[in-house]
Amino acid sequence: MRKGRRRTFKPVQKEPEFRINKYVRVPYIRLVGDADEMAAISEVAGKTIDPEVYDTRDALYWANELGLDLVEISPKAEPPVCKIIDYQKFLYNRKKKAKELKAKTVKTVIKEIRFGPNTDDHDFDFKLRHAKKFLEDNCKVKAYVQFRGRSIVFKDRGELLLLKFIKELEGLGTVENLPKLEGRRMNVMISPTKSKKK
Repeated sequence: MRKGRRRTFKPVQKEPEFRINKYVRVPYIRLVGDADEMAAISEVAGKTIDPEVYDTRDALYWANELGLDLVEISPKAEPPVCKIIDYQKFLYNRKKKAKELKAKTVKTVIKEIRFGPNTDDHDFDFKLRHAKKFLEDNCKVKAYVQFRGRSIVFKDRGELLLLKFIKELEGLGTVENLPKLEGRRMNVMISPTKSKKK
């Protein structure tokens, strides 16, 4: 039996987010950095280096001498803006900042409350209590009346029910849209009123 050759697959290399070192293929770049970074570059260059336009080859030489990378941080600028920094550290700090921003972003939770066009007062009050709790917990409330079969003829009743629901939640929530019929559902969205928790 003939043994087949093993195929080796090369992993697909992801294009780096930023062009660095030899991949910065423009003749001139605008070099930027904080005071400490510029002082270190000046020492290697043997002259004062300010945030200005320089020959890319010079910048690459300075980065190499410092054991750092020339990183293109703003490619669309004219000329492109670069920094001489540790690329891995730079990526780590960006990731860290993105993570912090994500943590600060509040995720909106939407809770649904369903009514029928013939919902009685007891059921209405029960669902209203739930809606109040959801809004106090900073969740959005999507209330809707579901019309089944011939009950679509009671759409006025459904609208009145949702308007009553909105009125009962005044002070706790802000209405995003008035009751609107979509297919066999009449919807309303209520956002929690922004108030400082004691």
